[in-house]
Amino acid sequence: MSEVHHCDLAIVGGGLAGGLLALALRRVRPDLDLRIVEETPHLGGNHVWSFFASDIADADRWLVAPLVCHGWAGYDVAFPAHRRSIAQTYYSIESERLDQVLRDRLAPRALMTGRRVTDVAPTAVMLADGDQISAKGVIDARGPADLARLDLGWQKFAGCEVELAEPHGLDRPIVMDATIAQEDGYRFVYCLPFAATRMFVEDTYYSDTPDLDGPLLAERIDAYVAARGWLPERVLREETGVLPVAMGGDFDGYWLSGGAGVAKAGMRAGLFHPMTGYSLPDAVRLAALVGRATDFSGAALHDLTHGYAQRLWRARGFYRSLARMLFRAADPKERYRLLERFYRLDAELIGRFYAGTTTMTDKIRVLSGKPPVPIGRAIAALAGCR
Repeated sequence: MSEVHHCDLAIVGGGLAGGLLALALRRVRPDLDLRIVEETPHLGGNHVWSFFASDIADADRWLVAPLVCHGWAGYDVAFPAHRRSIAQTYYSIESERLDQVLRDRLAPRALMTGRRVTDVAPTAVMLADGDQISAKGVIDARGPADLARLDLGWQKFAGCEVELAEPHGLDRPIVMDATIAQEDGYRFVYCLPFAATRMFVEDTYYSDTPDLDGPLLAERIDAYVAARGWLPERVLREETGVLPVAMGGDFDGYWLSGGAGVAKAGMRAGLFHPMTGYSLPDAVRLAALVGRATDFSGAALHDLTHGYAQRLWRARGFYRSLARMLFRAADPKERYRLLERFYRLDAELIGRFYAGTTTMTDKIRVLSGKPPVPIGRAIAALAGCR
């Protein structure tokens, strides 16, 4: 027999965005009766999320502090004509930690895992087994809506965490190693030294298509590991992902495609950095914003989340212009030159760029000088022309 579950607020999707919302509300509004609904048995999926310390405002650090699994005082980048170490703190979160913290902090009845959702409304959630959730408000955080509404390039990747026979010798991450062969667009390898003999290696591409050849990327990771002289004993984790890089599109149409009148979070709300595809900083900010709300009705939550996402979309045209330059002005095998030039800039400017807080002075500095792509194509891309 079907059952109706009553609550104050239902969060649909137990990934990063949904999990952060639940943690924020549990702390600042412990009186709220929450439900977080996730199709899989575990919250957080199978992911490693990383971020710079400057991505998170001081006032919001409490939200991510319990989730951090690894931290380093700096990171390295490497390009064919430029190498650099940057003294900026960098952190990583493993999805298992998110699952653990959510289970520790939320009441058992709040965790509705292994439950597939068939429909979402502003105040109701329908489940595949016939059960329903009746809530004062609902936030949908299940992942992307109709990405065809947006003009996109793609950042796609395959990652592998390995246990090594001997220490790898790295004491900080390599955030970009673009000294490798440039295939399928801008390609780089990303390395996170989780422990002396534990390394996460990711092969990443800024590509024109979202197609991902998992076996091929796994072979390239194996080749990179071998070239570094690392000796893997066993694989601890594998993951793949495809993130949108936004060059333009119909934001309002995208929002509606994820459910009319329904509050949204994360990728479903269009809350991701247009140039990197990363959503963690925006997920933290939205969780903090919702935590400060006083009206948790479906309509109020929709207006709050839609207004926030719409303002960010309008404010981020600069990043979409740079994405157009990367994908439309540069030949695929030459795209690395834009990032190589970018990483010669001031470290604090780089930090603000990733945080999505670029200043007008930063924008002038990024665009000054001769671009590392044909000037005519650069101007056309910045103007929004194809």
